[in-house]
Amino acid sequence: MDIKKEIEDLRKQIKYHNDRYYNMDDPEISDYDYDRMSQQLRRLEQEHPEYSDLDSPTQKVGGTAKREAGILVKHNVPMLSLQDVFDKEEVISFVEKVQKERPDTVFIVEKKIDGLSVALRYTEGKLTMGVTRGDGTNQGEDVTDNVKMI
Repeated sequence: MDIKKEIEDLRKQIKYHNDRYYNMDDPEISDYDYDRMSQQLRRLEQEHPEYSDLDSPTQKVGGTAKREAGILVKHNVPMLSLQDVFDKEEVISFVEKVQKERPDTVFIVEKKIDGLSVALRYTEGKLTMGVTRGDGTNQGEDVTDNVKMI
């Protein structure tokens, strides 16, 4: 298969699975399989920048914020995602990269728990708003009441 076609096919598959996961809440593949597919696309796009595309799923985070689910709220700062790693070498490479830029960095490692990503906003020490990732850059949904229940 030629590289351009492989990249296009991966983009199409990932967009489909993004919609199933983020917008329909009905994923068809495991997080592991999705992460591997995304990692493969990122690698191919880095190796072949001539096929770059701003509409690629590697250039976006999350799904869409649905107006019927709540009030849409503008993000103060982008709410991005962390990059997945799958083996010891990738962890070591990540740590070295971060320490090179920020030698004073302290790491805390926890098992991954899937769930909702929420930005919490506090005013004078009081929780005032909880906003979902939504599209990750522009807006998410106000889920303050849900967060307060938790």
